[in-house]
This record gives sequence, C-alpha cells and structure tokens, in this order.
Amino acid sequence: MASNKIIGIDLGTTNSAVAVLEGSDPKIIPNPEGSRTTPSVVAFKDGKPSVGEVAKRQEITNPNTVHSIKSHMGEQGYTVDIDGKKYTPQQISAMILQYIKEFAEDYIGDKVENAVITVPAYFNDAQRQATKDAGKIAGLTVKRIINEPTAAALAYGLDKQDKDEKILVYDLGGGTFDVSILELGDGVFQVLSTNGDTHLGGDDFDQRIMDWLIDGFKKENGVDLSKDKMALQRLKDAAEKAKKDLSGVTESEISLPFISAGENGPLHLQTTLTRAKFNELTSDLVAKTKTPFDNALKDAGLQVSDIDQVILNGGSTRIPAVQEAVKSWTGKESNHSINLMKRLLWVLPFKVGLSPVMLRTLFYLM
Repeated sequence: MASNKIIGIDLGTTNSAVAVLEGSDPKIIPNPEGSRTTPSVVAFKDGKPSVGEVAKRQEITNPNTVHSIKSHMGEQGYTVDIDGKKYTPQQISAMILQYIKEFAEDYIGDKVENAVITVPAYFNDAQRQATKDAGKIAGLTVKRIINEPTAAALAYGLDKQDKDEKILVYDLGGGTFDVSILELGDGVFQVLSTNGDTHLGGDDFDQRIMDWLIDGFKKENGVDLSKDKMALQRLKDAAEKAKKDLSGVTESEISLPFISAGENGPLHLQTTLTRAKFNELTSDLVAKTKTPFDNALKDAGLQVSDIDQVILNGGSTRIPAVQEAVKSWTGKESNHSINLMKRLLWVLPFKVGLSPVMLRTLFYLM
C-alpha cells in the first residue's frame, strides 16, 4: 500500500527539487549525492538513461545528453533523437520525475503516488497538461499544478493573510528568467502580469566565466580549449563553482591542472577571478533583466511605488550584483526569506487540512 504523503516537486529548467511534510514542517529531500537540488539533465549510454549529477557531468562530452527539456514542454511535434529513438519532452521529463520519485520513496520508506508540481506562470494549457502527462508517465498523480511565482508568494503570505499587498517576484534560475506581479487580497493570490526571458539564466553567467578562462588561456599558451570537449566539461564545472563562491567571497581561485598539453608537456590553468571582474563580465546580463522587469509593471498597470514586497527567487538571485540591481530599481530591500524549503510549503494544505482562506486560494489557482 502506498504512502498517503504528497510530495511537492519544483521541476526546473536547470535544477529540480522535492519536499515532503514531516509533522507540520516541510523537508527538502536530498538526492543520492546528498544535494538538495538535482540537475534536470538526462544522459543516455547504450540506450539506458541516467539522471541528475551523473548526467550533468557528461553534459558536454556525451552527445546523447538532454538538458533544459522544460523549455519544450507542450511543443507539438518536438522530439529529441537518441541513437535513432525519439523521445518527447514529456518522456524526458518523466525520467527526471521518476528519479526524484524513487529517491523520495527511499527517504520516506514507502511508495509515493501523489505530487504537486510547479510551472512558470506563463505556461499555457498545453504546457501544463504536458507537465501532468510527464507526472503520469513517471507513476505520479499530479494533484495540482501551481504557478511558480504564486508558490513563492503563497509561502510569503501564509502568515499574512490579513494584508492586501502587491508583490513582485523576480525569479532568475539556471536557464530562464521571469518577473511576475501578484496581488494578495483576502488570502487569494492573483497573477496580474508576467514577463521574462526564456533564454537567460545562471548558465549564461557561467558561460561568461568560461569564455574569460578560454581567452586568457589561449593568450598565455596559444591553445584553444574550446576545441577540447573534456577541457570544456572541466571549465564548465569550475565556472559554476567560481560563480557560487563569489556570492559569498570577493575572489575565487580556479585551478585546473593538466587541462591541456603543449610542445613542452602538460599545461595547467591557474587563475583568480574577483567579484569585480565577474561583475564586469556579466553586467549586461544583469541589465538585460530590466526590460522584462519594466514590462511586467507596465502590463500590470503599476508603478514601482505601488509594489509592497519584492521577492527574489531562483539560485541566480544569490549573485550580489543581481540583488543590488533589483534594490536600485525598486528602492526596496528584497525578501530573501523565501528559500526553496518555504517555496514548497504548498504541500501543506493537502496534509493538515484547509482553512477557508486557504481553500479559496487553492480554488482560485486551479
């Protein structure tokens, strides 16, 4: 007999996560590698798929690796070809969901059949149905599809249901960027507008670091690392690590021994990336988020002064330059309390009972 627990899944373009209630508190379930997030990547070898960190580590070197499949959900006729076999976005997404379901079951110690899954606010009916279909293929009954910005705002507003507020959610993930304006009244969230860029995210920040490393190494050694797939995979991993480091410190050491070879033997990459240099390399990417920011406000018929709360969501909003930019545009301190665990609080109503206010909220979101 399956567990009556319902898992909450944040199915992301770049990374995904899963949570479950333990008592009345949400708990992020770590994957087998011990991480709270799982790369939304599937790699095939000899026809067999692997998911998550293992797949991500061969993203560049293995041509049969699929990433960012979420951007094609609901796209009629779209398939990926793996050694002559075609897979739909729903099937690839189902592999990610099934992997998440399996390690969630290992953690819970019982079978899990029910889930709530987030989707971007701009997803249309076909994209939402494709997400449900992916869940069904993975062996899950999708009880609700919840807008991602609404999930974040719902977590923020659970203990503030007596307030009427307008909330701006700035969501910069690994592969996509969204700005949503929501209105909270009587415990009900309404999405007033959403805007964004489906081809802008943390991956682009990583690429700028990679390009800088490749350019510097070529100038110093006369070797173009962009032609070497194994070197590119190491550069990608190092770039992502340096970006994360620079959210907490002002400089990051990058050391990649034996990255290549020259006439006189092995070549090593050793350099320091400062936060100032990183900001210089990526300033245009941060600036690029301003247009969707402005458009979301315009579409909602609001001015910045009308916004009561600003919520930063997505791993890439940990970048200090991003935080500083949003603060300068809004004139407000952003709310950082909506971490991944709190974002997945929307599993709560299904377990502990619905208050009248929460019931209205959920029916509004259906």
